[in-house]
Amino acid sequence: MPQKKILLDSNSYFRLAKSIHPLLDVEIGRDNCCLYVLKELDDEYDKNSLLRKKFSWVNDDEYFNNRSKRIAISRAETKEVKLTIDYLADFKISNNLGISMVDIKCLAHGYIQKVQVVTDDTDMLDVAKMFDIKTMTTLELMSLMLECGHIDMKKVREIVAYWEYITDKPANFRKSYIRIFGENPP
Repeated sequence: MPQKKILLDSNSYFRLAKSIHPLLDVEIGRDNCCLYVLKELDDEYDKNSLLRKKFSWVNDDEYFNNRSKRIAISRAETKEVKLTIDYLADFKISNNLGISMVDIKCLAHGYIQKVQVVTDDTDMLDVAKMFDIKTMTTLELMSLMLECGHIDMKKVREIVAYWEYITDKPANFRKSYIRIFGENPP
């Protein structure tokens, strides 16, 4: 069965990669879901001192090497992605949205390649909904991993406790956690 590719935005990657390793390029579940990030994640990380301070482990060899595998893209798709990026960038400006260019590129890949995008960014989720780009949140991804036995509930609780510790919880975290996992967060 072919892989079902899923693209993580930067925040979802930063929230999960330290606790679930290797996170990327590992098939999970009976649908052979496989997680990827864009190469621009590294550029975004390198340019942002806050990210470098908060997630100092990101450039350790084991994590850097895990990010090296990319979703294949044809020349035709590359052209379509570029056009979609331009369109979404204009849409961002006209609607005064707080979406970075890396976020826009992630959505463009999701749109053109029909790849589901994992994000907790409310503006990204809204844009994805408007353009019929399939998404899931980081908590929903963890639920998928839990259902297929890739992680257990102890790991879920450990991850969200880490988010609490580094003060980096997704929007509507408590409500979403209870809805998805049927318990109060730790």
